[in-house]
Amino acid sequence: MRIPVPRPRSLAAQLFAMQAVLIAVVVAGYALFTYVSDRGQAEDAARVQARAVARAVADSPSVREAIGRPNPTARLQPYALKVMADTDVDFVTIMSPQGIRWTHPDEKQIGKHFLGNTERALKGHTFTETYKGTLGYSVRAVTPVEDDKEHVIGLVSAGIQVEKISERVRGQLTALLGVAGSALALGAIGTYVVNARLRRHTHGMNAAELSRMHDYHEAALHAVREGLLMLDGQYRVALINDGGRELLGVSSQDEVIGRSVADLGLPAPLTGALLASEPRVDEVHLTSSRVLVVNTSPVSGGEQRGTVVTLRDVTELQSLMGELDSERGFTQALRSQAHEAANRLHTVVSLIELGRAEQAVDFATAELELAQALTDQVVAAVGEPVLAALLLGKTAQANERGVELVVSEDSRLDDGLLPETLPARDLVTILGNLIDNAVDAAQGSVRGRVTVTAFADGRRLVLRVSDTGAGVDPAHAEAVFRRGFSTKPAGPGGRGLGLALVRQAVNRCQGTLTVADAEGGGAEFEVRLPLGSGPDLLADAAVPESATVPGGDV
Repeated sequence: MRIPVPRPRSLAAQLFAMQAVLIAVVVAGYALFTYVSDRGQAEDAARVQARAVARAVADSPSVREAIGRPNPTARLQPYALKVMADTDVDFVTIMSPQGIRWTHPDEKQIGKHFLGNTERALKGHTFTETYKGTLGYSVRAVTPVEDDKEHVIGLVSAGIQVEKISERVRGQLTALLGVAGSALALGAIGTYVVNARLRRHTHGMNAAELSRMHDYHEAALHAVREGLLMLDGQYRVALINDGGRELLGVSSQDEVIGRSVADLGLPAPLTGALLASEPRVDEVHLTSSRVLVVNTSPVSGGEQRGTVVTLRDVTELQSLMGELDSERGFTQALRSQAHEAANRLHTVVSLIELGRAEQAVDFATAELELAQALTDQVVAAVGEPVLAALLLGKTAQANERGVELVVSEDSRLDDGLLPETLPARDLVTILGNLIDNAVDAAQGSVRGRVTVTAFADGRRLVLRVSDTGAGVDPAHAEAVFRRGFSTKPAGPGGRGLGLALVRQAVNRCQGTLTVADAEGGGAEFEVRLPLGSGPDLLADAAVPESATVPGGDV
């Protein structure tokens, strides 16, 4: 049989118990201190009262006069009883210098010897003491009665029983305990309310569970590669993990906690998405070097307490999709070429069947020379295998769309020229998107043509793509490089991402991108990418990122 182990008390319950005990100890200590203090004050007050009553009786002329008579008790006993009633003392005893009582609350004690000290009073001094007499323990004062010659002719003692003093203190203690109990109850209620709120915030977890959750929280933040960003109700950064810093380009030395999203220096579209009050789902945004998928979700709770933002880096995925699109283009081109090759083969076979073998040979030879010439032209101009393969595929793809793609005579790019710092994937992204954009612009124009130029100029790689399309509208010269901008109808895959990816890749390679009018009309995009370090790079650094030109849409 398994014995259930009791679950540790929650942090709120532990704090409630600790605070309740603390309040009880404080209230009990205060009550004890007040009781002791009040008892001492009550005894001091009793001494003062007894002393005052004794001195008043001793100074009374009627008392001195009665002491000189043969039977002092006859006049002093009624007087002492009246003083006791008026002054609220328990006894007033008037006695001879030898301590023989003339008055006493109990008449049976009259004539007997006084129980207590009288030596100091016989010397003319008034003093107080706590002593056990016939009425029990009492706080008493003893003072001398003197005649005109300052001779001691009698003694007066007035006192209050200790038991009555305790009764007074007990009455005060009852009231004090009532106040202390009320304070303890109010403190307990206040503590319960505070801890109930704490319990809601901690979800009933104890300290060990909270500590464990914090450790898991920290481990998860540093382990997750995706970016995580949490914003408060004023869109200030409340939390950001390592992945978020990397994806947003925020240095680990920068203190971003507490800063507004608008102050992080992010691109305007991305900042707008983070500041939006409505949720965003799988939105694609570009930074200077990355393609990010952004999801935002408001924190639930009745009122907007903040926003949770997740960031995914799809830069490599986007590049792979670009390469996949190129491969699809190659496949379509091969399919088209296979169809054309079948037609040409049928033509050759038909010529042979008609007995025109020489014409069949001439026709086949001409087709082979044309295809080989195109391949030789591209390979001779561009020795880099990746770019050469891209150009051959794009040439066939452009021909299918009725556009002629040519490599200019100025092109010269030998194999091995490109450094490792210039990835082939970025070159495919840059040149592939520029060619696709140029083919789109040239398609439908008279003698549609796209011209590609690639060469090394000093320490820079120059890629130039021009078309015979309508050109770039001056009003859109800068806008064409922003994500989402397009003057063409929206397609199934969306528009306005190609040139934005081109500029992103150019920025990542620390290059420049410009647009100008082509010589034969249309637009000409030029990219300059560094091949190394040197003076030529410093000279080219002043080239603007974009230039405004007349023309049409891209």
